[in-house]
Amino acid sequence: MQDDPVIRVISKVMIPTVMLFALYVQFHGDYGPGGGFQAGVIFASAFVLNAMIFGLNRGRHVWPAHLNLLAICAGVLLYGLTGVASLFLGANYLDYDVLGATAKSGQHIGILLVEFGVGLTVASVMVALFFTFAGRPTHVRLLSKMQAHEGARPPAPKDEAKSEAKTKATKDNKTGAHK
Repeated sequence: MQDDPVIRVISKVMIPTVMLFALYVQFHGDYGPGGGFQAGVIFASAFVLNAMIFGLNRGRHVWPAHLNLLAICAGVLLYGLTGVASLFLGANYLDYDVLGATAKSGQHIGILLVEFGVGLTVASVMVALFFTFAGRPTHVRLLSKMQAHEGARPPAPKDEAKSEAKTKATKDNKTGAHK
């Protein structure tokens, strides 16, 4: 797929469209179907598509692992700190009424913050899972090449070498090869 110019051009149009649709699902979640989880999966699918079309290495450059981990933590913290903010303002945990000037505006702000935290976490975890599973065959191939380069068999641990020597000596004694 990486060499097909039609797929590359179409994906350059589709990826921003998918991201825009994810943002629509994210912010429309207050008023209808949608929300953080759905938006996170849709947003992550844009990065998966990018990695599938342009290659895993380019995909890792677009969303590096250290930023992915930071996004996972930021999403969870945003969710949790929204609840803690309502505690500090004198309400129950995740009681959004106190976050705004009126109860309705507080509910709106709280839901937006929580859903954005959920969306950020879900998107980051989905991207991390994709790169973990997609990169595994490459890792296995690299390990097999390294083992072939280093030799057929790594040196045995000391205990294993001693037990092999004992086994050989026992066989020699039984067959009479020792005499």
